[in-house]
Amino acid sequence: MSLLRQGSAAAAAAAPPDTPVRRGRGTVTAGGSAGPRTGRRSSRTRHQLMGLFLITPFTLLFLAFLVAPLGYAFWLSLRSSTLVGGDHFSWFANYQQAFTDHQFLSGLARVALFGVVQIPLMLGLALLGALLIDEVGSRLAKVFRMTLFMPYAVPAVIGALMWGFLYSPTFGPVQSLTHALGLGSVDLLSHSLMLTSLGNIVTWQWTGYNMIVLYAALQGLPREVYEAAKLDGAGPVQTALRIKIPMVSSALVLTLMFTIIGTLQFFTEPRVLRPIASSVITPDYTPNLYAYNLAFQYSEFNYSAAISFALGAVVFVGSYLFLFAARRRSGLK
Repeated sequence: MSLLRQGSAAAAAAAPPDTPVRRGRGTVTAGGSAGPRTGRRSSRTRHQLMGLFLITPFTLLFLAFLVAPLGYAFWLSLRSSTLVGGDHFSWFANYQQAFTDHQFLSGLARVALFGVVQIPLMLGLALLGALLIDEVGSRLAKVFRMTLFMPYAVPAVIGALMWGFLYSPTFGPVQSLTHALGLGSVDLLSHSLMLTSLGNIVTWQWTGYNMIVLYAALQGLPREVYEAAKLDGAGPVQTALRIKIPMVSSALVLTLMFTIIGTLQFFTEPRVLRPIASSVITPDYTPNLYAYNLAFQYSEFNYSAAISFALGAVVFVGSYLFLFAARRRSGLK
């Protein structure tokens, strides 16, 4: 072994400066400069620098328009402003007030009641539409798919304004239709029907979107499973209930989680309809609407920020509990 080392050292000393000499696993030149290994390192460094350069614009925008506003809002939520004490740190006093605020808690309860009825109905219609389109697979299915998806392409504000016109008790066409059918005057913006009217708007707006997500999941299933089910004598209903729906359960969980988050943040539709139903849609009708009115009508920016973060905490805890229950039900850890 010592003779081999002496021979390799002598060969390196006798070789020209640029002659590569193999030592162990690497290759170096006789002059001591690294060859391919150094080239690989420099190439890897260039790729890393290029990656950092490409994500820098996104990182700056992310920090400037998301992280910084959230940090400032959280800082506001830890402060209080009064005529006597001025602007001072109150730490978590605003959060303590938020979780004992009757207006905030009643808005949460109202949104929860809305979601318990509207979410299963909307996702049921979306799943039914996706199953029908997946079963038909013709030009009619393409037209049906596009027709159901079109309401999602309409901005939420425009959709709410349109439905507000239809619901109007003074000049809305729904009133004319109910009178023509002999049903008398039906106020769709009354206390008893407001949640139903809002649920109709949200269902019209989001059913097509959820249907497309579920339909895409159905398209990814192997067709061999369907053929095996037909050979076993399963009909379309049995195939849908026993094969299709269980195999797209992950997509159902995804749409359900996003729908729960969106429901807890309910804001646009009540805000747009409030001018024509101010006696029903109060400033604290939903938690998001309550936070908005606190900030921009009553100038209580500190408490409004605390309400927003309290709502965010409720959304986070609710989403986590739902995912935890879904994973436990599916047998995942």
